[in-house]
Amino acid sequence: MTDLPPLPGQPAGVPWPTVDWPAGQDAPAEATALVEAAFAPAGTERLGPTNAVLVVHGGQLVVERYAPGIDPTTTLKSWSVAKSILHTLVGVLVADGRLDLDQPAPVPQWQGADDPRRAITLDHLLHMRSGLAWREDYVDAPRSDVIEMLFGSGRPDVAGYAAARPLAHPPGSTYYYSSGTSCIVSAITRDVVGPPDAYERFMHEVLFDPIGMTSPLPKFDAAGTWIGSSYCFATARDFARFGLLQLRGGAWDGRTIVPRAWVDHARTPQPDVLDEGWGYGAHWWSLPDRDDGLFFANGHEGQFIWIVPARDLVIVRCGLSTAAHSPALVAFLDQLTTHFGA
Repeated sequence: MTDLPPLPGQPAGVPWPTVDWPAGQDAPAEATALVEAAFAPAGTERLGPTNAVLVVHGGQLVVERYAPGIDPTTTLKSWSVAKSILHTLVGVLVADGRLDLDQPAPVPQWQGADDPRRAITLDHLLHMRSGLAWREDYVDAPRSDVIEMLFGSGRPDVAGYAAARPLAHPPGSTYYYSSGTSCIVSAITRDVVGPPDAYERFMHEVLFDPIGMTSPLPKFDAAGTWIGSSYCFATARDFARFGLLQLRGGAWDGRTIVPRAWVDHARTPQPDVLDEGWGYGAHWWSLPDRDDGLFFANGHEGQFIWIVPARDLVIVRCGLSTAAHSPALVAFLDQLTTHFGA
């Protein structure tokens, strides 16, 4: 494991936002102006439509801005931010000894004696190194596995659709980002915790309820699998709570939700991965050549939970952007980061 910047603890005297977010001092004027500009017509043209921006600094909510018709109670899309939530849930099961990272993944379709997919481990799946053939394309529908899985023939059983894919590379040898991989991980989780009612209850008991996330709405397929690649609607404030949990190393108000080592598992970049300029850990992203410890959850259409340990900072951005807006969005988040010190 590479050296990682430390994760800060909750500052003394700052209450945990299990019920209400503590409000901090006014944000720097430059930060407020930058956020306001994101909602203006020129900002929309540059970044795409922005639904919400929240900034949590030192555990306190210092910026909160919404588009018209959206407020702190509005549930917003997660898209692939759900993958990072899934990673945390798996961490609970690994810590409890109910799942093993390094054993062959318990996927029924792969258990034939001569099936080379038996060599795929849970850790391979979490690092997107299963080796399964997959096309993650959000535009080219006729050739896109993710579109077929979510909206076509794979929709009734997303994990079954993904698990049926053949190997394209030896397990562990090659990184390739795949929403199908996350759905397989979610089905593995389902097989441990139970069908939808039990699965959702598990999500609330071990993660959502302890940190005050009251809004999450996970979506399940007909096979009873949470579609953990894409669907966990929540308010921007609850996404911020989830981000703060990671920033605090998996701890919340004296309780360990997941071990700090599991957060490190998420945020440790794979040394051989550069995905269109981004690094990848385990169901979490990073940017290369930074010394502030940045890691982030990211979803389609510009959903971000941006976590900067060196600045004790969490930024949530929700919107309706396109892939063409992505460089400007990253630049916006990076610029906003600079206005908040350690």
